[in-house]
Amino acid sequence: MEPMENLEDTRELTAAEIMNGDVPALSPDATIADVLRTMVQHDTAGVVVVESNEIIGIITESDIVARQADVDAPVFVPFLDAIFAVDAGRQYHEEIRRALATSARELMSSPVTSIRSQATLEEIATVMLDRDVHPLPVVDDDNRYMGVVSRRDLVRVIARLETHIS
Repeated sequence: MEPMENLEDTRELTAAEIMNGDVPALSPDATIADVLRTMVQHDTAGVVVVESNEIIGIITESDIVARQADVDAPVFVPFLDAIFAVDAGRQYHEEIRRALATSARELMSSPVTSIRSQATLEEIATVMLDRDVHPLPVVDDDNRYMGVVSRRDLVRVIARLETHIS
């Protein structure tokens, strides 16, 4: 990608120009080893899970790291003739699900926030910050997966722009 003349030009850069289009989508039946191999081989922060040409989930570095973390079991507290579980809500079930995952379907997060290929650098950055999601799958006008844009991709583009004009 050619460096831009000034930062005003960053608004013209699109997701299609910034994204890593080499990251393949994975099947929901892909193994965790397949997921890891794909992430490492393509130097990406996440992979998209696709079924019947539809994005059904995403697996990010955070999902992989969470899979390795200790699971905090709920604390059981007796009260009168009953026993109550403390902190046994959704988070515990999510931790168990990730820890025991053997396939992409079991590890993926869903629903997925994606961005259109025409989205600008500013729009991508805004979605990432406002929704605290990264990486972002890039889709075409028919919602077909095209690639992934990560924070690292944005930093590379911004660095080129900044160093070119400085």
